[in-house]
Amino acid sequence: MSDTILALIAFSPIVVAAILLVGLNWPAKRAMPVAFALTVVIALTVWDMSANRVLASIFQGFGITISVLWIIFGAIFLLNTLKHTGAISTIRNGFINVSPDRRVQAIIIAWCFGSFIEGASGFGTPAAIAAPLLVAIGFPALAAVLMGMMIQSTPVSFGAVGTPIIVGVDRGLDTTAISAALLENGSSWVAYLQQITAGVALIHAVIGTLIPVLMAMMLTRFFGKNKSWTEGLDILPFALFAGLAFTIPYALTGVFLGPEFPSLIGGLVGLSVVVFAAKRNFLAPKKTWDFEHESKWPAEWLGSLKMDLKKETAKPMNMVVAWLPYVLLAVILVASRVSTEFKSLLTSINLGVSNILGEAGVSAAIQPLYLPGGILVFVALLAVLIQTQNVKPLVKAFGESSKTLIGAGFVLVFTIPMVRIFINSGVNAADLASMPVTTATFAAGLVGDAFPALSATVGALGAFIAGSNTVSNMMFSQFQYEVAQTLTISSVVAIALQAVGAAAGNMIAIHNVVAASATVGLLGREGATLRKTIIPTAYYLLAAGLIGLIVVYGFKFTDYLM
Repeated sequence: MSDTILALIAFSPIVVAAILLVGLNWPAKRAMPVAFALTVVIALTVWDMSANRVLASIFQGFGITISVLWIIFGAIFLLNTLKHTGAISTIRNGFINVSPDRRVQAIIIAWCFGSFIEGASGFGTPAAIAAPLLVAIGFPALAAVLMGMMIQSTPVSFGAVGTPIIVGVDRGLDTTAISAALLENGSSWVAYLQQITAGVALIHAVIGTLIPVLMAMMLTRFFGKNKSWTEGLDILPFALFAGLAFTIPYALTGVFLGPEFPSLIGGLVGLSVVVFAAKRNFLAPKKTWDFEHESKWPAEWLGSLKMDLKKETAKPMNMVVAWLPYVLLAVILVASRVSTEFKSLLTSINLGVSNILGEAGVSAAIQPLYLPGGILVFVALLAVLIQTQNVKPLVKAFGESSKTLIGAGFVLVFTIPMVRIFINSGVNAADLASMPVTTATFAAGLVGDAFPALSATVGALGAFIAGSNTVSNMMFSQFQYEVAQTLTISSVVAIALQAVGAAAGNMIAIHNVVAASATVGLLGREGATLRKTIIPTAYYLLAAGLIGLIVVYGFKFTDYLM
């Protein structure tokens, strides 16, 4: 069988998933089991993997799925807890009177607050929070969803306290083989992953600084009376300031602290700085921009959501008290990663299995206290003690979060084992390279040295298919690594571009658009949003490709494996 046919067969589960999800509009809960089953068949027949190794890979996937679901549960549990204590309502109300300019409102609520929520929770929650809030203060539903989707880009690679990196990239690579190569070169897996993290943060910072500018331009072009791009540019100084207020602390945090914190700290710092500046009209545009009267809005713009955030609660919450859980989350997370003693305490509980079913290198482990999920749950408990001293918010939040988890879990329980079979397929009776290696070799030969220009697009394809940066990184990180090795270019840059592209792909991920649209009663009109979000997605991928070529061939960046 030729190398081309083998590569096409190896890639066929991804193609099938794309056809089912995009072409036939199947939900992921139907499409991913089919892709998983096809992967198993290919592994057993074409790749001639042993049934024992396939089964071990599936069990390994289940173990990793538990880790991912634990993080998802913690993120959603904290958000729902704060919703039921009244903290989210207080936080929302605090934004309403900062500025009358709709462009400024969109930047503060979607870009600044949304990025912070992405860092803390991830998994589509920023759009789910930002879109209803924007509708409540007078935005058309379609504009609110567009703004919410556009920030599903720069902060996403470090969303849910770094899940796309610490789970997606880490579990998407053959850590055993790569670690051995790193040791031979005097390095370590920890140093390698941190180098990838720094690369992701720096690339995002360069591209993402312009996202607030693009947000303002999209708002005035598609929802303004004059349909003008330039009315968005009128806010250029403030928008650039807002972009830098997030990306500078974001990049520094990624370089010096690790993958858990960039979006969290960048969002917190950016939000504080930009709100302070907006209240004092710093760099504010001379002319305030607003939508036309609601009576002139096209029906396509309108959703069914009606919100009134002006209703006073029986016991209004102090703004400091409302924000305290998120501040505590940032402090505890930082302490758990930089304090050796605290880290040792949290990692003391380690549940894992090595060499599953006797298969060398096929292992899985979970550290429930050290993983962000454990810290998120702990902060939710603290939030209830601080804000209400009542267990009812916890009970309600647990029920809602568990229901959300069931849907996510069903998809991941097929997707992650599928990825592990891909990665572990290098051990087989047919003496074939693993599926990612085979596909990578073919791709490298097809596009040659131009591959860095397309690395981010591969990541975006994965996010478009799966609706998740984390899953895209799991699917394609090893693929990017193998292509880089084949072309003898930096694997760090290739994987970093993968993560950046996977984040950008969230802007056109159908699953995310549907979720955001549902929060404002706009279901059924996802196409109208996608036709607009393709513009910032294209900008992101073109910029990432250009940066990839410059770094690889201009700066000749090398990593520990070269």
